Amino acid sequence: MTTSRRPATAHDREILRLAVPAFGALVAEPLFLLSDSAIVGHLGTAQLGGLGVAGQALSTLVYLCVFLAYGTTAGVARQIGAGDLRAAIRQGIDGMWLALAIGVALIVAGWPLIPLIVDAFGASPVVAPYAATYLRVSLFGIPSMLVILAGTGVLRGLQDTRTPLLVSIGGFSLNIVLNVLFVIVLDWGIAGAAWGTVIAQTGSAAVYVLVVLRAARRHSAPVRPDMDGLRTSATAGFGLLLRTAALRVVLIVGTSIAARMGDEEIAAYQVGFQVWTLLAFALDAIAIAGQAITGRYLGAGDIAGTRAVTRRMVWWGIGCGVAFGLIVLLVRPWLPGLFTSDGGVRELLLASLLLVAVMQPVAGVVFVLDGILIGAGDGAYLAATTLIATVVFLPAAIVLYRVDAGLIGLWSAIGLWMLTRMLTLGLRARGDRWMVTGAVR
Repeated sequence: MTTSRRPATAHDREILRLAVPAFGALVAEPLFLLSDSAIVGHLGTAQLGGLGVAGQALSTLVYLCVFLAYGTTAGVARQIGAGDLRAAIRQGIDGMWLALAIGVALIVAGWPLIPLIVDAFGASPVVAPYAATYLRVSLFGIPSMLVILAGTGVLRGLQDTRTPLLVSIGGFSLNIVLNVLFVIVLDWGIAGAAWGTVIAQTGSAAVYVLVVLRAARRHSAPVRPDMDGLRTSATAGFGLLLRTAALRVVLIVGTSIAARMGDEEIAAYQVGFQVWTLLAFALDAIAIAGQAITGRYLGAGDIAGTRAVTRRMVWWGIGCGVAFGLIVLLVRPWLPGLFTSDGGVRELLLASLLLVAVMQPVAGVVFVLDGILIGAGDGAYLAATTLIATVVFLPAAIVLYRVDAGLIGLWSAIGLWMLTRMLTLGLRARGDRWMVTGAVR
């Protein structure tokens, strides 16, 4: 039976097999910083503020470098579909070498810029020294962080999302133990929290390296860096880098506008955005499955199978989006009480959650189609259309802010941004130009 004739239930099992562990890994990753926050919070307010500033800087860096995971997933999955496991491992190793090279370059470039980075994030004179301390130590963990991204991409491309979940859980557990030891027992302060995270990240990266090296040995794949392979990985990731940077602009501008509205507005926006982010993790798990499955089908030259599984994943996105929207509406009456006792913030949050709920089906389609096109290696189109959506968002958000539309206006601008992305991604998915078959796009 060919893949194009597989029943929908078979596609469902495949999607779930990849998406469920991917969701677990996505949720586990932010727990690194949460565990740091819980422990550092006992040191004092200034130390916790320093961690917050440093964490934002590191999160921005990782967010921009996520192309190392996405691009590697797509490339490896294509080779798997083409039946060339040796070339798949080879391409994954090139991605990991690229991650290591970028990580070392960031240490060299970032070290003298730490004071400027801390100032750019608005740290007060009391908080700044702690933020700088955490960043100086954490810089040594950046190569490991990026190798983890690339290693995750390799395993996802190999249709394995369970191992990244196990590595995330192990790294998170080790991070907690080391932070308790260094911060509380040895009294190293905020530097101890940073060293604990660096060591845990290094251990996780080492696991990925060992898993990939074992696969390389099993399939006789070379492990030395290959300049052509590095260039291919870097070129494939450039479009995804632009896409991610455009997404980040929207997130930063949204927070900036909410902060300018007032204290109640930024408080309500942050809670609403955290709800949005949690739901995005679940939808992104389907997108990750889309990356791996689409790349494999196109690598195998199966256009009909690609079209069928794309249609199925879009329905999954719509269904999950509707379900998440209904859940938000269900918990909306009592959810604000978990975060604040301020009546003004509660009212603003209640209104915001209505729009968050309404946008979930749209978000489901956008996340799934984004993942599918990433899996197809359609980075140039994704970069161009994400920039278009951002250009649509920016004036809308500014105009609505100027006319005092409040948080409803800001969330409406975000909704317009999502609708623009859904339209541009949907138009692409309906055509055939993105479905380039073969082991290499």
